[in-house]
Amino acid sequence: MTGTQSPIKTAPSPFVRLVILGCLAAPLVNLDLRAEDVEAISSKTAKDYVRKKLPDGSFKPETYAFGKGDDWRGARVDSTIDTLDFMDVARVLSVPLAEKKYLPTKDPKTTDELIMVYWGTTRAPEHASDTNSYQLLVKANDQQARAIAALEKNPIQKQAALELLAEADNALLAAQVGVQAENQRREDQDMRNATLLGYDSWWIATNSAMGGTPLGRRKADMEKELEEDRYFVVLTAFDYQMLVNKKKQKFLWEVRFSIREHGTQFDRRIAGMAELASNYFGKDSAGLHHPAYDFNDDVIPIGTSYWVKLVETALSA
Repeated sequence: MTGTQSPIKTAPSPFVRLVILGCLAAPLVNLDLRAEDVEAISSKTAKDYVRKKLPDGSFKPETYAFGKGDDWRGARVDSTIDTLDFMDVARVLSVPLAEKKYLPTKDPKTTDELIMVYWGTTRAPEHASDTNSYQLLVKANDQQARAIAALEKNPIQKQAALELLAEADNALLAAQVGVQAENQRREDQDMRNATLLGYDSWWIATNSAMGGTPLGRRKADMEKELEEDRYFVVLTAFDYQMLVNKKKQKFLWEVRFSIREHGTQFDRRIAGMAELASNYFGKDSAGLHHPAYDFNDDVIPIGTSYWVKLVETALSA
């Protein structure tokens, strides 16, 4: 992964090279390997996207071609994901897609959807206590305390002690400004990760919460997850015929799913992750689905405009 993370919502060029799977090879991993209970899933659909059903009640098959999106590398070398190429990931994803009646096709004229595939590892911000500004703040507090103690202990050298105190106050002020700036950068990065991972509904529901309250504790839980590296996969589907014939981008549906990177092997978990997430392919999850987050559909519209403004502000910085 390179550069600053940002939400994935951009359609590819109308002339993007199609990836036709044809006769699929065996999946990369055993589908019996389930994702852990901490998998987070979020999905959305266009307002006018509705899957048609056959007389027997099953979904009418929709055809697709894969498009290769970005492979976002993490901050550390990780052989369980770094060695996978696009076709490895595509083969795994094609299995649950087929189960939900999304089928690959070799004929561009009958292709319904272009499904862009993004995968990788988020880059979490430094923990507050690990930052340089925080360490400087600790030293400045100590310097100020020693200057005050010196002033009280030896009033005869009052002028020298006052100069030390003034110097300590300046160092403390500078450190506080640095900590505030780093806290803002951390919040911006958390917000970008929340958007990337589909945690935006959780963010909206808890962003204004005060510490110590039940909602504040939920916010702290969310921040803890966002500030840990997470494996993620994003599928974003566009109307293929409109994209190619009219050169217009028409979003249809997307699903974002992720899991904690620590103690997890991506190549062994992606199949289970995708299988769980397939329950939301082509559907609107109405917020984040996560064991620690009891989503509330009524909360989501309230903060949507506020969330959009926050993201626009952060990304324009």
